Order: sequence, then C-alpha cells, then structure tokens
Amino acid sequence: MNRAEPREESDVIVVGAGLIGLACAWELAGSGVSVTVFERDEPGCGATRVAAGMLAPIGELDFGEPDLLALNLRSRRLYREFTGEVERATGLDTGYRHTGALHVALDRDEAGELKREMELQRSHGLESKWLGPIAARDLEPGVSPSLAGAVLVEEDAVVDPRALVEALRAGLAQRGVEIVSAEVTGLERDSAGRVRGVGTSIGSFAAATVVAAPGAVAGVAGWLPEEVRPPVRPVKGQTVELRGPSEDPVCERILGSERVYIAPRPDGRVILGATSEEMGFDTRVTGGGVHELLREAYRLLPDVAEMEFVGAVAGLRPGTPDNLPIIGRTGIEGLILATGHYRNGILLAPVTAEAIAALVAGDQPEWLEAASPGRFTKQEVG
Repeated sequence: MNRAEPREESDVIVVGAGLIGLACAWELAGSGVSVTVFERDEPGCGATRVAAGMLAPIGELDFGEPDLLALNLRSRRLYREFTGEVERATGLDTGYRHTGALHVALDRDEAGELKREMELQRSHGLESKWLGPIAARDLEPGVSPSLAGAVLVEEDAVVDPRALVEALRAGLAQRGVEIVSAEVTGLERDSAGRVRGVGTSIGSFAAATVVAAPGAVAGVAGWLPEEVRPPVRPVKGQTVELRGPSEDPVCERILGSERVYIAPRPDGRVILGATSEEMGFDTRVTGGGVHELLREAYRLLPDVAEMEFVGAVAGLRPGTPDNLPIIGRTGIEGLILATGHYRNGILLAPVTAEAIAALVAGDQPEWLEAASPGRFTKQEVG
C-alpha cells in the first residue's frame, strides 16, 4: 500500500480494496476522476483472496434469478477488454484464459438437473452442448469414467483473482490512485446532509462522492449510517489449492459437478471450491470443509489424488436476501454502494466498475435497476 502522505481531497473516495473496489477505482481513474482508496487490511485480502476466478454466468445461479443472470452475462462480455486493458497498461498477467467449462453429471439424477440447466443456458443465447460420456472424456480424459453426461459451455472463462488484484494495484499507481492503509471510522456530511468526505484512523479526507465497497462487513460497518446500511451478511467459503505439472495439466477447462468446481491455472495448479457456510464471521479452515472439497473433486477428477496439496483458505462472501448485488445511489447524496456480490464477485467486477463510473458521472443505467439499494429501503435514493 502507499506509505506516502495521502492527498487530503479527491473527487471520489472508494472504501474497500477488494477486487470490486479496485475495479471501480480503475474505471473511475480512467475517466479522469481523482480517486483515493481506503483499506484497513491488505488489498484483496477478503473474499477475493479465496475465489477461484470462474467466469461462468450460470454456474452459480438458481433458476429464479433472471436479473442476476443478465448482470453476469453483461459482465462476462466486458471481461476480455477489462483484463486486456489492465495487462496492456502494466505488462502483468491477470490469469484471464478463455478455457470453456465442462459441467459434469456424475449420476442419472444429476444428468436430469444438468439438462434443465442447459435449457436455461440456451434460452439466454448460450451455445451449450450436451455431451455423452465418451465425448466428454475425449475433451477431458481425466474426468471420472462413470459420468452420466456433461454440458460444454465454450464461452466460459477463468481469471486469477490474486494476479488481477496485483495488476490493478500496479495500474492504479500509474493512474495516480493512492491506496491508503487506514480504517474508515465515519461518513462526514455537510449541513444539508450531503457527503463531504470520510473520517479515518489517520484523519479526515474530503470527497464529494464516497463509494462503499466493504464486502462482507457492509452490514455491520459502523461508519455507514444505519438508514442506508445494506442487509449484507457474511457467507463463509473454503477453497483448496493443489499443484501438478504445468506441462501435463489435469484439466484444460473449468470442471464442475453438482457439489464442486475445479478451476485450472496456467502453471498447473487447480483451485477446488467452494463450500457455502452460514457461520457468521468465522474464517477458520476446517477439516470437514477440506475433506468435502477433496472428496467431491476426486469423484469428478480422480487424478487430483496424485496432486501436491498446496493449502486451503477460507473467506467471507457478502450475501444479500435475494442474491443480487447492491449497486447504486443511497438516500444520502454522494454515497454510493457497491457490495453484496455473494458468489459472483469476481465475475461482476467489470460491470460493477462500469456502473459506478456511470453513477458518478450522473447517469442512471436502466440495466442496473434490479441491483438498486432502494429495493431494501423506503428511503428515496439521492
């Protein structure tokens, strides 16, 4: 993080340096807005650090979530250019790869559910293809020989969230954005109630707009006034990292079953994810969580048994009552929320950044309406 004396005034202050906050700062700075980011820990240390980086718009959805699907699809379309711009500016690899995904049914019941998902994908214009066991193993020979079938989604991709965070940090420094190590303690407002900055553990800083991107702590963030504090709760997720030879990877595509996904990295590593646990702010890695992921990954891809165990991590996703993110203006003029992305935070980073830049510029994108903070409050947005 920046150690020099931070500037005392910016056009926009972003609170939170997870991938969402950093992406928003990147987009804003690219539009000529001066930005300062505040983070109490290290950038990307929350849910971003744990995420596998799947860019699969339907992979994490329930069937009754068309608004979320629309946001997911829009964001995936933005991803190649988003990461490409960061890579061109910094010379750093973000781990973005257009791998495609193979969603596998391991028994007949799972096959029936998977075919329903395929129809949902096709209804939204995705070119999903049903494959029998032989065809699926032709594409991914390591997949369990007892599979009942699979769906190939060639549009899906993957990114390395940690690498993307490091690239964004470098790019933000180039664009003059400071990432300040400090805890935000209060929202400062003028006599008319409009935002004029934030109070922090190292002093006050002025800005006409504050973007709150605090992730899973948004629902308990004391610096956010109670009337606009979003109904965000922490949902624990554990992931496991394994390593194999880069010259002979265990899989080339994202692999998914009903209970686990496997996301490949270019260097031979794979990320197994992810548990979903309502455990409050508990971030312990547990034997049960690791066992569940390894067991289900072995059922899907038996070769994982021979891979080196690198480690396991746990993080907190910001969940909302309806699984949609909370992106938009609040009842306090100058305060914008960007939180509640739950299991889709990595995927939704580009579209969230696009939305925040539009909101700061005074626009109100129609496609953002479903994510408005106003759906949880009777207070009018500013």
